[in-house]
Amino acid sequence: MDRRTFLKSATGAGVATATGGLAMPALAQGASKTLRFVPQANLANFDPIWGTQYVVRNAAALVWDTLYGIDSKFQPQRQMVEAEEVSSDGLTWTFKLRSGLKFHDGTPVTSKDVVASLVRWSARDPMGLMIRAIQVELAPVDELTWKWSLKQPFPKMLLALAKNNAPCSFVMPERIAKTDPFTQITEYIGSGPMKFLRSDWVPGAKAVFEKFADYKPRSEKADWLAGGKNILVDRVEWVIMPDAATAAAALQNGEVDWWETPLADLVPVLKGHKDINVDIGDPLGNIGAFRMNHLFPPFNNVKVRQAVLTALNQEDYMRAVVGDDDKLWKPLPGFFTPGTPLYTEEGGDILKKRNVAEAKKLLAESGYKGEPVVCIVAQDMAATKSMGDVTAELLKSIGMNVDFVATDWGTVGSRRAQKTPPGQGGWSMFHTWHAGADCINPAAYTAIRANGEKAWFGWPDVPAVETEVTNWFNAKDLAGEKAAMAKLNKAAVENVVYAPTGFYLGYQAWRKNVSGVVSGPLPFFWDVAKA
Repeated sequence: MDRRTFLKSATGAGVATATGGLAMPALAQGASKTLRFVPQANLANFDPIWGTQYVVRNAAALVWDTLYGIDSKFQPQRQMVEAEEVSSDGLTWTFKLRSGLKFHDGTPVTSKDVVASLVRWSARDPMGLMIRAIQVELAPVDELTWKWSLKQPFPKMLLALAKNNAPCSFVMPERIAKTDPFTQITEYIGSGPMKFLRSDWVPGAKAVFEKFADYKPRSEKADWLAGGKNILVDRVEWVIMPDAATAAAALQNGEVDWWETPLADLVPVLKGHKDINVDIGDPLGNIGAFRMNHLFPPFNNVKVRQAVLTALNQEDYMRAVVGDDDKLWKPLPGFFTPGTPLYTEEGGDILKKRNVAEAKKLLAESGYKGEPVVCIVAQDMAATKSMGDVTAELLKSIGMNVDFVATDWGTVGSRRAQKTPPGQGGWSMFHTWHAGADCINPAAYTAIRANGEKAWFGWPDVPAVETEVTNWFNAKDLAGEKAAMAKLNKAAVENVVYAPTGFYLGYQAWRKNVSGVVSGPLPFFWDVAKA
């Protein structure tokens, strides 16, 4: 019996409305000032610059603050910054911090902390790397002011500092920010609205955050990562529940308050519960991703990557992820978020119809020698597990040798950073997804970049893609941006930067005694209260 059939039958037998014999965690419902949240995955590591997992970014948004915050209209707004000034030639940016900001250890936030944090962030982030390439100087001016001097203008500076996709430009104390950006930090001290209680952290079980009494929220109304981040509870506990039926039972029994990513199969039961609200988590949805390692055989050969794209059927993936509800997914012949102003399908015909015979032909022409395809597939996340099962059958159907490594999302996050050959602890492919909010244009879209060693995991090196990214940044108007996006999509498809598995929506669910839950690309805990 497969997962979907089991869950449906279990739900019919009442498993989702009571413990029903499934192991339940020992959770005692505490005071109304403790909010219990079931995140999308285990918080296995906690360095928001070292990696790009959404679960880490989501936790980091509680602990570390940013200089600017993106709002729901995708506009950067001041957050830690009080004021900024750019010279008339666009070459010098001067920033000033709000006064009175403190880190969780009681020390004041200064320009030295900001500069060290920006140095570490810009070594890993694609937009940061673009700024570094034209940087003359990044240095403090006084305790609250710093200057960033450039060789040429960078008009999207504020967007780079505000964007919500990982890695975000989180500000850390100087001593922590000086950690090598390719080595994980071991202290988790920020100036954000909540403190991380490391002593209570049990990876695989829970992570705990406590309200920071000395946090200074902005006066503006909260809007995504912008505005006043007012925390209305004393404590937020992340309760790790990889088993969907267990999480559903805990939510219905009131043992947890908010579930970030309920399985689509269980949504009808949750919607029928008198004490639970269910809604789409993010209207901008997600883009499923089959990410390939461009450094080693077999996926260093573009014909092998094209063979995969030719055999791929997005409907198989999407039905595995979201089930039978056609309103939750749509085919995606490209890489950008449907319904957004720059959306394009240019060059995407290969994704519109599966052709297994042609795929086998391409694979034969590639000279593929039967090398094992090391598929690292997280089993503790429904979306990655479902996509991984489809991929194993897809690769076998065209004659590839599949080495299926069933693991957890934390291990995927660590292993995908390895550049060793697949047979020596490395990897050939993994599955992930990209929030639609990150994929509306190339500015914040880490996964579309193809600048070799500086690219995201898989390290594609495709000059044609990078040319169009540059053309988009340099475009003078909307028409120029659209032209660059069309060529970019075509080049990314032809060279298979990665394989998009479709566009899909997901739900979130919360108890009705919890108020303030909003839709967006990550869970926003500010203004959330529990009666």
